Amino acid sequence: MKSQTGIKIICDNRKAFHNYTIEEKVEAGIVLKGTEVKALRNGNANLRDAYAVFNEGELFLLNAHIDPYSMGNRENHEPTRTRKLLLHREELEKLWGKLEVRGYSLVPLKMYFKEGRAKVELGLGKGKKSHDKRASKKEKDVKREIARAMKSR
Repeated sequence: MKSQTGIKIICDNRKAFHNYTIEEKVEAGIVLKGTEVKALRNGNANLRDAYAVFNEGELFLLNAHIDPYSMGNRENHEPTRTRKLLLHREELEKLWGKLEVRGYSLVPLKMYFKEGRAKVELGLGKGKKSHDKRASKKEKDVKREIARAMKSR
């Protein structure tokens, strides 16, 4: 999918909006190996169980699955390896301060190419309880019914 802004979306994490209340979004660069970039250009990635953590002042993406490149050789990458995320120091400190609050998590929302570079959109979110998930689903269904009724008029 290529949009007018020069962004090619590789994959997105739709379950993140179901499991978390996303309050803020941040764009981060990602450090990749050559075969990972080629696999991403083919659209072979999954963010379903991925999350971001701080380690010694740096931000890392864990459990993001990038399939091995089909034309790769023995130097092919490990699919779920830990990948470093690139942000400015001020942005890292701001996120670190917000993550200190109990219950917040950094969840990857989507992965995409922007001007030829791989990026990850992270969401700062709080986990939803099961009753919150039910309320969100009910609200979404009501909005869908209203939209159908308005369309048929």
